[in-house]
Amino acid sequence: MNMKTRLALAVVCLTIPLTASNLAIRRSSEQAAAPAPPPPLTARETVALRLREDIAAMQAFRPGYSFWRHVFTIPDGSIAFGSAVDGRLLATFPAKGDWSRQTVWSDPAFARTLEGQSLARKVSERRAQVAMLMERAGGPVLHNSTRGDALLMNAPRYGEFLAEWSAIYERFGVPADVGLAQVILESGLSATRRSNANAVGFCQWQRKNWKRLGYFSSFSIQEKNQTTQAPYCAAYLSVLATKYGSFIPALSEHNAGGTNVGRMLIAGEHLGGGDVRTRYLLGSRFARDIRTLPGKDYEQVHGSYGIRSYLYAEMVFGNALNVSQLTASMSQVSIHAMRTPRVISLTEIVKRTGLPAHEVRRFNPALVDRVPAGGSLYLPSYVAEFGPDVTFWRLPASPAYVAVLDDFMRLEPGAERWDDPAFAPVLADFKRRFGETNTEEGLVMETVLAYAMDQAYTSSRRTLLAEYRNNAAVRSLIDRGLLERDAARITPVAPPGLHSTARDPQR
Repeated sequence: MNMKTRLALAVVCLTIPLTASNLAIRRSSEQAAAPAPPPPLTARETVALRLREDIAAMQAFRPGYSFWRHVFTIPDGSIAFGSAVDGRLLATFPAKGDWSRQTVWSDPAFARTLEGQSLARKVSERRAQVAMLMERAGGPVLHNSTRGDALLMNAPRYGEFLAEWSAIYERFGVPADVGLAQVILESGLSATRRSNANAVGFCQWQRKNWKRLGYFSSFSIQEKNQTTQAPYCAAYLSVLATKYGSFIPALSEHNAGGTNVGRMLIAGEHLGGGDVRTRYLLGSRFARDIRTLPGKDYEQVHGSYGIRSYLYAEMVFGNALNVSQLTASMSQVSIHAMRTPRVISLTEIVKRTGLPAHEVRRFNPALVDRVPAGGSLYLPSYVAEFGPDVTFWRLPASPAYVAVLDDFMRLEPGAERWDDPAFAPVLADFKRRFGETNTEEGLVMETVLAYAMDQAYTSSRRTLLAEYRNNAAVRSLIDRGLLERDAARITPVAPPGLHSTARDPQR
């Protein structure tokens, strides 16, 4: 090798580490310049995003949902008609009376709709007839018997507690307006309301469910006290909303049950729905439509999912505005909670506080003559001799609880995955972590997760939904029902609009 060749080789050898060094510097610089990944969402941010997407879905699929705020604030005894396009109230007719003379027209543009018309004698036929006339005049309508008596009767007594109850719901990651709108719908804020199905109180859980929840709780649950119910109602709605990734199917599970909601999601997926909201809203609309078709051919598809199930989330979201307006319109009072170490009589409470018995019972509707040991006593101020202060919602949330709630609400949603026993260890770990926060709200979440796991893993829901998803006959019925529904729309078998309220969901 001559001298010239040796020199060239040496230059190459010297430039290799220099080039590698420059490349490393450039890569390091590029990596430093790359934006850092955004921090994970907090529970508050997750809820805000979830709510925005839910409202957008409601506006896309059920744009008239705000109509229901009128239904639950107008006294019973009327029939309200509203726009299915934007929810505004159009007219209110008397359930019994002369519709041509006793109608209150909220939108004057419709005031002459009935002029020259001979109205049917039967109220059901008259409603369908008026709906058809109003739709000709201004687009699709919704109509329903008014249901305002419950709220109008209870708001003067309990409306002053709404701010406190709002704080409870928000501590569990549930928007107060949504959570308490469900309460307006279910009980009108009453603690003692009882349904024909033996559901009681604030958010109308069945007695057997309260008893089962009490089995997992460390404390006595007095289900006829609203302030006792509120944390459990909120926590369970939070768990369901995290399971689905949306409050819409979560609310509907409360009314229709998890199996029915699962059917709607599967049907909606078959109909082309991409995300959970679209799948649920497509599936629920399809179930509503095929129920109006003659015969019972499609019962295997819609199951017991009825018109009230279809409307449930819509009615809750429609009532959300009522919550904020009612709260703002009334002075608000404080609620303080004490965990009773012993039995405390009503007589002792009255004597110690100076409050009249009816005022003590306003805070504690479950109280007959005494509060049990290990129960909760609610008063407008704290009384140390009645037990330790457990008014968690009036204090800042502990960092430990916030951290666990943040992590929990970041769980990937998926109803069928959550119902799989393979997912149980994930929920069990969160149950443990919530309990280890040693907070009141953490203990509630621990109890509710135990209850939710019991509901999921001891029922036949997972098997039923797996059979539904894999059933060729069900898929065939969905395809056939879609064709029959569309054909019925071309040649209507009922007046337009009748399908929207063929039955009152509150009856």
